[in-house]
Amino acid sequence: MVASFLFFLGLFVAIGLSSVLSSRQTKQDYYLASSSVSPALVGLSAVATNNSGYMFIGVIGYTYATGLAAIWIMVGWILGDFLASIYVHRRLRKATEASGEVSYAGVLSNWYGGRHDALQRLIGLVSLVFLLAYASAQLVAGSKALQVLFGWPQWAGAVMGATLVLAYCWAGGIRASIWTDAAQSVVMIVAMGLLLVVATSALGGIDGSWQKMGAIDGFLDWFPKDMVLPGLAGGILFAISWAFAGMSVIGQPHIMVRFMALDDQSRMLRARAWYYLWFLAFYAMATGVGMLSRVYLGDPAAFDAELALPTMAQELFPPVLVGLVLAGIFAATLSTADSLILSCSAALTHDVLPHNIENTREIKMVTAVVCALALGWALLNRESVFSLVILAWSGLASAFAPLLLVLCFGLRPSQRLSIIAVVVGFLVSLVWRFAGLHGAVYEGMPAIIAGLAVLLVGVRLNASSTAVS
Repeated sequence: MVASFLFFLGLFVAIGLSSVLSSRQTKQDYYLASSSVSPALVGLSAVATNNSGYMFIGVIGYTYATGLAAIWIMVGWILGDFLASIYVHRRLRKATEASGEVSYAGVLSNWYGGRHDALQRLIGLVSLVFLLAYASAQLVAGSKALQVLFGWPQWAGAVMGATLVLAYCWAGGIRASIWTDAAQSVVMIVAMGLLLVVATSALGGIDGSWQKMGAIDGFLDWFPKDMVLPGLAGGILFAISWAFAGMSVIGQPHIMVRFMALDDQSRMLRARAWYYLWFLAFYAMATGVGMLSRVYLGDPAAFDAELALPTMAQELFPPVLVGLVLAGIFAATLSTADSLILSCSAALTHDVLPHNIENTREIKMVTAVVCALALGWALLNRESVFSLVILAWSGLASAFAPLLLVLCFGLRPSQRLSIIAVVVGFLVSLVWRFAGLHGAVYEGMPAIIAGLAVLLVGVRLNASSTAVS
């Protein structure tokens, strides 16, 4: 088990370190790979970055506790992601090339060529805080798996993950991240597929598994309990709110930067095809494994639901395959953590600091500092992986998605209006969560709607006042 786990980890690190051979040692290359990445690598890297430890640990834990109703998260998420991408991916890549910027904040702030420094610093600062929280959650997810399978303390897995991420980010920046992400995405889907097949077989095949699920009270209900509205209406509202969670991907700098790095904007359709086919297959299998784990492991009160997958793998698989599954979980955490840490580094060196850092050695030092901060947060963290990821995901989306959408629609909000929209979206998201309403409706839904309303009304009023004058 340990040997196969270490083998795959060594493989990922070797792939990441080898990227230094293609590195051009420039800021543009460190953060965007000189916009030279093929569609297949863009798609697979985006999938691995999106399907983080949250998928292996958080989603499977949620499905274990909830049952069939968790499928609406998958349906809503992927649908929302797809609908948003229709308007965003290609336009974002085009704006990246036109602006010459290397960061997500830089592109949004200077979409039409003007300098909006205050907006850029605000986006960079919000990105930094939430991406650090997100990165810490990934390190926690990986450490939980190691704790179950090896009996290691949680700090050991977090330290190992941070060290490996820093090693290949130091070597090749986003190019190393993309190369390792692509390799990790293959291991992730193989590990999840094996667990799905073996668990189904152990429970008596598809029919036997379904019968055992049906014996659990409410486990095969189509809609979650305690919805705002009863029955079908509540289910539709639940799915729509999670569609907004999927749409929220456009507010995630660490994922969007993959599409910004594509070699040719005309090949975006190929990149999206790789992304969505891989994403759909992986999420469907993860949902299936989560449901099977409830049957196989029993009472959810008996242990931490977020440990369902590694626990089941340990009981079902021989040591070699347990190592593969563990490598898949760890790969998922690393593939997202490296992207998050690089995006934090870009936010600091290019967006937040008053003077941009151009020297790659200094940029790498900043990356090391960011990695240390994420590790410190992980070691002190007491939140669940699921809740921490959703908090970060919704915060980023609420702040940035409305602005990106209106820019892609061709509107030109002023810097002041853009700042107001970012702040309003961000605050609505936080208020919604801390008021406890996120259990009923994903907080990104009202926040994104609020941000869009501010921008659309503001642009309309500005156009009217201009016409009058």
